This record gives sequence, structure tokens and C-alpha cells, in this order.
Amino acid sequence: MPIDKEYIIRLNGFELGQLLDGLEVRARAWRDTAIYLETGEASSPDFVAEACNDDTEARKLAEHYERIIALVLEQQTQQDQP
Repeated sequence: MPIDKEYIIRLNGFELGQLLDGLEVRARAWRDTAIYLETGEASSPDFVAEACNDDTEARKLAEHYERIIALVLEQQTQQDQP
């Protein structure tokens, strides 16, 4: 898949919510991994760290997911405008 190609994807409101929930779960997993690698403290008893080199990489991946979420929410807002 070309990295610089843009796609138009059509989803209904429920599907969009599910997509955003999934992206948030991934962002949270990477944020929690970064915190764990920085502090050694797990966010919950069932925490499982993501595989990465260090807390910097985990933080960058969390930020990447957060940017995707922001882009999707921005497009949703634009389309919800009358």
C-alpha cells in the first residue's frame, strides 16, 4: 500500500465509533507501554507491554495513533456541519 496515497472510506456512525474506539485502544496501549518503560509501573494488573525498543518509540507510536484519531474526528466534524 503506498504510504502517501489518500483514501476515502465510507462508514456509518456506528462503524465510525467502532473504528475510533479501536484506535483509542491502540493509542492507550502504546501510552501505557511508554509509561511502563519509563517508570516500571504497570497501569493495571493485567497490563501487557507492547513490543518496542524503548519508551521513546512507544510514545511516538501513541502520538501517531492520536494524530489518526484527530484527523478522523476533524473529518467527521466537517461532514456533520450543515
